[in-house]
Amino acid sequence: QVQLVESGGRLVQVGGSLRLSCAASERTFSSFAVGWFRQAPGKEREFVAAVRSSGVATYYADSVRGRFMISRDNAKNTVYLQMNSLKPEDTAVYYCAARKYGSATHDDYDYWGQGTQVTVSS
Repeated sequence: QVQLVESGGRLVQVGGSLRLSCAASERTFSSFAVGWFRQAPGKEREFVAAVRSSGVATYYADSVRGRFMISRDNAKNTVYLQMNSLKPEDTAVYYCAARKYGSATHDDYDYWGQGTQVTVSS
């Protein structure tokens, strides 16, 4: 069982930056792909970004490409989501998720964190 804990969410102004972290309990975390998803009030959960186990292959939603960057430090069992040029529409609960096999962008991941709130204020 992989336990994931997100952190770093907070209130930030439009145009600001945040870095979210996803820390894993599993020592074999380096073999898992990790995705970030978000869910805004009244909306369905949507894919944001993902990174394969190697850290080389990354994927982004069109809405965040060029503004967000996903990375991982396997030595620390942690995946990061650097978010720049934040917009009000980025406001959501952000979740990280992990899986060993399957699509990096579909939300049928095996393990999920509890989420961290990001609020972008104008």
